[in-house]
Amino acid sequence: MQNNIEKVIAAIDYIESHLSEKVDLELVAGAVHYSKYYLHRIFTKTVGLTVHDYVKRRQLTEAAKLLIFSDKPILEIAFIAGYESQQAFTDIFKAMYKKSPGQYRDDEEFYPLQLKYILNKNPMILEQRVDWETDIQFATMEDIPKWLELVRLVVDGFPCLDETNYIEQLKESIIKKQALILKDDDIAIGIMGITTATGSIDFLGIHPQYKKQGIAQAFLKKAFSLLIENNEITVTTFREGDKADTGHRDSLKRLGFAEAELLIEFGYPTQRFVLHKENLEDTNNE
Repeated sequence: MQNNIEKVIAAIDYIESHLSEKVDLELVAGAVHYSKYYLHRIFTKTVGLTVHDYVKRRQLTEAAKLLIFSDKPILEIAFIAGYESQQAFTDIFKAMYKKSPGQYRDDEEFYPLQLKYILNKNPMILEQRVDWETDIQFATMEDIPKWLELVRLVVDGFPCLDETNYIEQLKESIIKKQALILKDDDIAIGIMGITTATGSIDFLGIHPQYKKQGIAQAFLKKAFSLLIENNEITVTTFREGDKADTGHRDSLKRLGFAEAELLIEFGYPTQRFVLHKENLEDTNNE
């Protein structure tokens, strides 16, 4: 496993240094001297995205940054992002950001689809399932740097996330005892913000290198233990068919959540999901 992580890190480093070029699996595999089939398998397993999807999301994120923080023409930004025409760039940008590049620039609000993926070279592997009663703790102010590291790693699941505003909300949640954290050594591997009065999950992030450990289920059990009268938990996620979704809807369904009403949050189309306590699925495939 250690060797695989180092290989994926090498691939990510190559991608990050060539974001302004046309990058595909075959090119990355050749650059890091691995079979493209092998690289595809270990990259997808470790990151949770294919090389193609990671490259696309990273290039669009950097393009979005240029739209907000530079005066470069949209056509030039399209070329920098690896697209051969402004129309091709506009089509995929709108599919992912729900706005045209021009509208996005006019709104002057940057948020990332995907930040650079930072892997732990020596992850501690949990040998046993998480004990939600003792292992998941209330977060403290000292946990904020660790918490934010995980937020940046799973930002693909939280469109329109503004980190400055998020930090202020996180501090309030910590004070109110509504922020939960699970750590392995000095690394945050699971985080949850929940409004206990309503049973609404504000944020749930699981470290991709710790998948299939039952961590999402453990957090939900912990959350239910904090809800004195409410036997249901709600959360919002992507609508069906949203190209920006990397699998979050399916993860919620596997946990036992059911679809509810369609919403618009911060101008973004989402859907509310509801989990009743008796429907919580005991699965390791979050």
